[in-house]
Amino acid sequence: MKTSVLRGVSGSVLLIAMMLTSISCSERELIPLQVGLTRSVSKLPFIIALDQGLYEKYGLDIEVRLRDPEFEGAIELPSTNLFPKAWRKLREMSSNEPLFDPQIEVAGANGRIAGITMHSKARHLISIAATDCVVRTHIVAKKGIERVEDLVGLRIGVSSTISNSGFVGLLLAERMGWDPIQDISLLTKGNNMESLRSGRVDAFVADERSYAIAIQEGYPILLATSSWGEALAGNSVNVEPQWLEDPNNREAMRRFLQATIEGIAIFHQNRELALDVMARWHGITDRAIAEIVYEEGSQIPRKPFPCYAGITNAMKVYDSNGMRKYSLQDFYDDELMKELDESGFIDSFYESATPSTP
Repeated sequence: MKTSVLRGVSGSVLLIAMMLTSISCSERELIPLQVGLTRSVSKLPFIIALDQGLYEKYGLDIEVRLRDPEFEGAIELPSTNLFPKAWRKLREMSSNEPLFDPQIEVAGANGRIAGITMHSKARHLISIAATDCVVRTHIVAKKGIERVEDLVGLRIGVSSTISNSGFVGLLLAERMGWDPIQDISLLTKGNNMESLRSGRVDAFVADERSYAIAIQEGYPILLATSSWGEALAGNSVNVEPQWLEDPNNREAMRRFLQATIEGIAIFHQNRELALDVMARWHGITDRAIAEIVYEEGSQIPRKPFPCYAGITNAMKVYDSNGMRKYSLQDFYDDELMKELDESGFIDSFYESATPSTP
């Protein structure tokens, strides 16, 4: 009993200290931080935090590079480039632009885990937090195809074989008893409506935006992969472990997580604000499409711990001699998330909240 009381007191003290830190951030120098970000519903809480000034609230001078929008009229920032630093350096030399070297990459952890054993220049990144830990894509096919079984021998579009969509493609083959090389063709850069409309692919692994458009255009939805209940090492906050060892960087990461956690709370509790941010930053102004995309984000965890089971799944699917040199713990660091959770910081956003209504 004494231990639990002391733990509760220490947690309260830490929470108060965090609150005081956020209040006093405007009175002291902000910590500079560069972040690479792409656009999807699992990343919308990060965009909300950016849009609502939450990173500044928690003491960060943040610079974000954002992948170009898929829809016209969206707010644009300089485009992100999450390729190896050597490639980014060549781009800097050719464009005379300063090298953007993000300390934080907000992207799928699956590709980072698989890539480290497949590409000599791949950086070893670890996951600090995650907003997408469950497979939830859809298999969309061209008109005339009615069943998943009909895809044998056909072309299925994915982003790459080690991306989240590629991971789903490999899982699909495994579940159907297909050889992913002999029985189907996984076409990279084919996970989009344009590839389906043009006939380049016969089906593809669709994210929430493509899924919404496919519904509107009457394309058959063969499968909701969420029915599998499979764990995914999806969208994550990724950093180099050496960078996190510096106390100043660790403090910057703590503040980044605080702002992101508040962004997640806003996403779940303020539907209209989330849809407004989606319209301005993603260019999704069609309300019907926006509603479908928003609902697909319902699985964003309120407590965004790393995708432990998803990392394990990635290590299994991409098993190799190189992968066996790593353990689960080599791909994440959850200490900051544990501290924020145990302090009550996360729960404080939901204690008196009223759920968002359609």
